[in-house]
Amino acid sequence: MTAPAAGSAPGLCRDCFAWARPAAGPPADRCRRCGSRRVIAHPELDRLSIAHLDCDAFYASVEKRDDPSLLDRPVIVGGGRRGVVSAACYVARVYGVRSAMPMFKALDACPHAVVIKPNMEKYSAVGAEIRALMRDVTPLVEPLSIDEAFLDLSGTARLHGGPPAETLARLAKRVEDEIGVTVSIGLSYNKFLAKVASDLDKPRGFFVIGADEVERFLAERPVTIIWGVGKALHRTLVADGIRTVGDLQRLDERDLMRRYGSIGQRLARFSHGQDSRTVEPGSVIKSVSSETTFDTDFSALDALRPYLWRLSEDVSNRLKRKAIAGQVVTLKLKTADFKLHSRQRRLQSPTQLADRIYRTADDLLGGEADGRRFRLIGVGVSDLTGEAFADPPDLAEPALDRRRRVEAAIDAVRAKLGSAAIVKGRGLRAGTLKQSPANRIRPDDDPA
Repeated sequence: MTAPAAGSAPGLCRDCFAWARPAAGPPADRCRRCGSRRVIAHPELDRLSIAHLDCDAFYASVEKRDDPSLLDRPVIVGGGRRGVVSAACYVARVYGVRSAMPMFKALDACPHAVVIKPNMEKYSAVGAEIRALMRDVTPLVEPLSIDEAFLDLSGTARLHGGPPAETLARLAKRVEDEIGVTVSIGLSYNKFLAKVASDLDKPRGFFVIGADEVERFLAERPVTIIWGVGKALHRTLVADGIRTVGDLQRLDERDLMRRYGSIGQRLARFSHGQDSRTVEPGSVIKSVSSETTFDTDFSALDALRPYLWRLSEDVSNRLKRKAIAGQVVTLKLKTADFKLHSRQRRLQSPTQLADRIYRTADDLLGGEADGRRFRLIGVGVSDLTGEAFADPPDLAEPALDRRRRVEAAIDAVRAKLGSAAIVKGRGLRAGTLKQSPANRIRPDDDPA
């Protein structure tokens, strides 16, 4: 059905895809064609085109799809009692189980839960099927992980016979019918707001944020709603009396930049709903890596370690900027005769910390530094997931929490004063790294 003219308050039924102005009086929340209550109405619904699509409790949903006996039972996808929760279905969440929670706490909260070991190969395959359906509606798909992506549907109304909102509703139903999992959609006019919107109506949600309401809508939200405000920066902002986005809206952009460095500009602009980033199509990021080629070959462990630390910091910074974490650390070495060697180790939990990346890679390096001369060293992480799963408390490694707090404090200082404000002693001798073209985030299978 053709959408109402702009200027009305259009409503869309997410089950039969009928467009109509919401009826006055009860039952205003029902579709007049099919009677469904899944009607979404918004003054700008038929004019917005930037979306964020996120699968609901993805790992657990896939497991329930494959085993219908689990449908009404609490399901936790994760490791053993020393591991963490990778995903929890919405039944388990009623008992207080959350992603990244230590497994022993999750099982204390919900002892009758069904625990399933993660099957990343299966989840990746299902994620690829969903991305294929996304690309059926627009080539402008930017994956963020195996189960979420940004979509730009600008200019697709004629192709699909309706506004982007209708195309997205049809896509969500197609994913549910053909793939067997549910998705939630955020729709707005830029990426930041689309991502915010998709988190506000789960599961099977469809939330819209329009330009006319954005300042008012954001003002009362906690400042943590802004992408990039992690725990360390949040503590700094609260200490400075900034708790809500409205607090940021009242501050000048130049003052925020003077106080918090480059991230101050993002805080200022996002607080007013401004985001100039475009949807960049490409493959899902599978690894984050950094490497350097030496001017002179090195063989001594003490000569290699400062470079390894600086590379570990670089990878850590990239993970934090992307709001992701990795569970597999890879060391890459190239000998003087150009032979490539790589070693991997899987961590107990995903990490963003330079300290954990370095310690793991350094242990691998100790087994390789046997007198051979190396012309290149690199470090990377793979098996990526969201930052919510990063570096949970570990009873077997009590010092981890202290190291995490130290690194967060260093990050906060660098965010305010620049990356050179604090330099750890272990990285001083590396000097300025000579970076190779591989020193970047790579959307491929090569973890190094």
